Amino acid sequence: MIEFKDVSLVYPNGTQGLKDINTTIKDGEFVVIVGLSGAGKSTFIRSINRLVTPTAGSLLIDDENILDYRGKDLRKLRTKIGMIFQNYNLVKRSNVLRNVLAGRLGHTGTLRSILNLYKKEDVGLAYESLKRVNIDEKLYNRADELSGGQQQRVSIARVLTQKPSYILADEPVASLDPPTSHQVMTYLKKINKEDNITTIVNLHFIDMAMEYADRIIGMRAGEVVFDGPVSEVTEKTFEEIYGRTIREDDLRGGAKES
Repeated sequence: MIEFKDVSLVYPNGTQGLKDINTTIKDGEFVVIVGLSGAGKSTFIRSINRLVTPTAGSLLIDDENILDYRGKDLRKLRTKIGMIFQNYNLVKRSNVLRNVLAGRLGHTGTLRSILNLYKKEDVGLAYESLKRVNIDEKLYNRADELSGGQQQRVSIARVLTQKPSYILADEPVASLDPPTSHQVMTYLKKINKEDNITTIVNLHFIDMAMEYADRIIGMRAGEVVFDGPVSEVTEKTFEEIYGRTIREDDLRGGAKES
């Protein structure tokens, strides 16, 4: 469980990234955070694995305040939180298998990974993770030989290989076309349901939020302005979150690939 208790974050330049956030995310939920650019979505999600550090309040993960974590505790936290980025964060010149094995880094240690001394079980786990996102045939391709959608699937496989308790995805489909966006979101949802991994995704596209979320948290100017099950969300809800009428570029569109 993740609990935000009066969490605020003020950046050194005085910008308020988060303001008095109070919310609880339960185990196994698929939560989509929506809001315009600059609303605080990325700050919210990155505070959970301490890529940014809130300046006030408490942020509890499994009943421990992670804002107190340093060094070893912080490294341990990050082994149980998988992160998927908009730009994939793959090592372009390495092959797909080595990129996915990087998910074991927190468990294996830096030296073993540099020397490529992964256990047989880790290699097997990496291969199974690639199979789950249907890209195992690219095992020995370099990452930079893949399309954007394929690279994002490799980054999902890397997170799976980490065996996390939580998955964070920061605008994972922003750079992808509509069919590929749906494909990536379908894999994230499937993993969430099959493995019961709490998943938190930042999205700008409201139609995708409606399709995949169990629950939607709406943010504006660093504050939570809506928090509820997707069944309670309407177009008017999004207009209130965004503070304006819905526009065409707020929708991703495109049908799912069969």
